[in-house]
Amino acid sequence: MKLFQCENCNNPVFFENDKCEQCGYHLGYLDTTFDLLALPPNLKQWQSPADGLQNFVRCKNYVYNVCNWLVPDTDATGFCTACRLNRTIPDIGIKKNLKKWRRIEVAKHRLIFQLQKLRLPVQSKLAHPKTGFCFDFLSRKDAGDNGKNLMTGHANGVVTILLSEADSVLREQMKREMNERYRTLIGHFRHEIGHYYWELLVYSNEEVLSDFRELFGDERTSYGDALQNYYKNGPQKKWRKNFISKYSSSHPWEDWAETWAHYLHLLDTVETAHYFGIKIEPNLKDKKHLRMKSIVDPYEESSFKKIVGKAIPLFSAINSMNRSMGIADVYPFVISKPVIRKMEFIHKLLKKNRLTV
Repeated sequence: MKLFQCENCNNPVFFENDKCEQCGYHLGYLDTTFDLLALPPNLKQWQSPADGLQNFVRCKNYVYNVCNWLVPDTDATGFCTACRLNRTIPDIGIKKNLKKWRRIEVAKHRLIFQLQKLRLPVQSKLAHPKTGFCFDFLSRKDAGDNGKNLMTGHANGVVTILLSEADSVLREQMKREMNERYRTLIGHFRHEIGHYYWELLVYSNEEVLSDFRELFGDERTSYGDALQNYYKNGPQKKWRKNFISKYSSSHPWEDWAETWAHYLHLLDTVETAHYFGIKIEPNLKDKKHLRMKSIVDPYEESSFKKIVGKAIPLFSAINSMNRSMGIADVYPFVISKPVIRKMEFIHKLLKKNRLTV
């Protein structure tokens, strides 16, 4: 994630901040420039930083403390780019639901930031039913009689996130039950949106689809049977050689979504290191793979090998720091050469599909 500064006093500020704690200026995030704009406390409208001709106001969801993004004052909906993607939100009359929704929105806004940095199309399904995507944030109670079958997932551009995933205790219980090494809200968002972009960028292009099948396998094999086999018999033998996670080995669709999510994990982490100017020079002999003398902006880097070359020593250092504090590894995965090739495929595909405006 990018590191920001208050335009008024240069104090470091962060993506979710809506106020500078040092000077008291209001902060609003403008997604067209990837900047947090500062505003004196006595004013209510921001102006376009380029020419001052466009006025901006806070997104409607600011009143619920779930959004600090800006929207043109002429926008009829009053919702920002990220909040326009919501089709269903929880019953916020229930206090605990509001808290969970806030946690969900933090992860979702970070996802949209990342998709926009990649210059991918971000369209609301509510406005573009055939090509867009949207979010349903639901509890099993919301689904009534069908609640038992409700799951976090993706179908035809609709990403469903169960409200229970915003409960850290329940999420940790599910993580243990599923024998997972990693389970977070941002991880869910990155995984599920991967299914959407597979349909948009891979399935619609025969040449890309053919290349996909060479790397990930044939997605036409029965998805239902594959998942049933996975939950009954476990992952493929020696899955670590070819997959980023156990679940990746269940079916080519899940391999894509898992690999896509981990690709986004790498980009976000390396970007954070880039903005903090982190360098790693371990006191070891002949261990070049653990060195990181300089850092790159992953969104502008054409070579994925350079990105992963920075990510591996970075994760090694962060994992070691966590162990020093008795905390679980931030990134408990091994990125094998076949996985790197899959991520490189995604990297090149996204570079080809970047929006020019």
